[in-house]
Amino acid sequence: VRDAVPGVVTLPQHFKQSGYRTVALGKVFHVYAETGLGSEDDAASWSEPHWLPTNPIWGPEQTRIRERLIAEAKAAGREFKHSHDWPRGAAFDDPDVPDEALRDGETAGRAAAFLRARAAAKDGPFFLAVGFYQPHLPFVAPQKYFDLYAADKLPLPTNDAPPHGAPAYSLNRGMAGAFHDFPPPAQQDAAFKRRYLQAYLAGISYMDACAGRVLETLRATGLDRDTIVVFLGDHGYLMGEHGSWGHKHCNYEMAVHAPLLVAAPGMKARGRQSPALVEFVDLYATLAELAGLSAPARHEGLSFAPLLDAPALPWKRAAFSEMMRGGRLGRTLRTADFRYVEWTDRAGAVVARELYDHRTDPAENENLADAAAHAARVVELSAQLAAGWPAALPRKS
Repeated sequence: VRDAVPGVVTLPQHFKQSGYRTVALGKVFHVYAETGLGSEDDAASWSEPHWLPTNPIWGPEQTRIRERLIAEAKAAGREFKHSHDWPRGAAFDDPDVPDEALRDGETAGRAAAFLRARAAAKDGPFFLAVGFYQPHLPFVAPQKYFDLYAADKLPLPTNDAPPHGAPAYSLNRGMAGAFHDFPPPAQQDAAFKRRYLQAYLAGISYMDACAGRVLETLRATGLDRDTIVVFLGDHGYLMGEHGSWGHKHCNYEMAVHAPLLVAAPGMKARGRQSPALVEFVDLYATLAELAGLSAPARHEGLSFAPLLDAPALPWKRAAFSEMMRGGRLGRTLRTADFRYVEWTDRAGAVVARELYDHRTDPAENENLADAAAHAARVVELSAQLAAGWPAALPRKS
């Protein structure tokens, strides 16, 4: 981030400059802890070095397999320039180990210890970022979380084909072929897909238990009375929807509509859901307002703090996302009723459009962009996309 925008003030850095102790635990900025390659941490954001778990990603058996594969690759003269280049264990793993033996359990324990220490010290405000790895490939969780789901009874998505009329490059098939002993496509039958889905759900439940451990400590220490809590996931996953398995690299609802929960002292709409369109970029201004801080001189987003008291307030007309696919840029606009996607080539020319009517097709199975009945809608949403797209930040020359 400092190469692109050297003088930017990140969200935690803004709190740090306002007298908060800012601490990062686990996967916050993108950090590949197992190899030390590919770190995107930002030291200026934190009051102390970013803490990373040291426990393995996989259970004991898959860890041994991975270590053997790495040793064999090194012996063959292979060089690793990024963490993604290293051999991996299996795409999912259910070791019979306690929560703390894996990374997310270790991170939850560290967060709980931090909260207990802060409560005892009573030495000023803090900004704590706790990043869990699950649910993310590889899907690894203690066996007891796999046991919550009977794989043979899990229903598979019925919309298992790409949206009708969508460009072929809007999706990829997914499935994690880079992982150890992963079956080829011809062997990925319904039973395997249900096992894959079971692993994803187990990862969710494991992370849920770890987050719960942190929140229980927050309550036990009494810090919950004056602490703002935000829970978010950075993206969704397609688990068979549109024929894509375990993937996120697309502009569809299942990938870009992600969890966001906020609890703030004194909020009037506790426990209620808002239909308003909000974006993660709004968190910066929202948290600054809730904490009584001034907003930074330059930031994107709109504070949604008013929605915590009045969830039905009229709000944003649209939310925006983008994704590169096959050398083309797909920019998408989500309104209350529609999703519109515009694909451009490297010269900026529009090469494809997608339109989905969420009133009749919330799963986004039918591209209506070429339908005569929606021609005026496409023109309207294209203009709205162009007018509302966030301006580019200044780049380092």
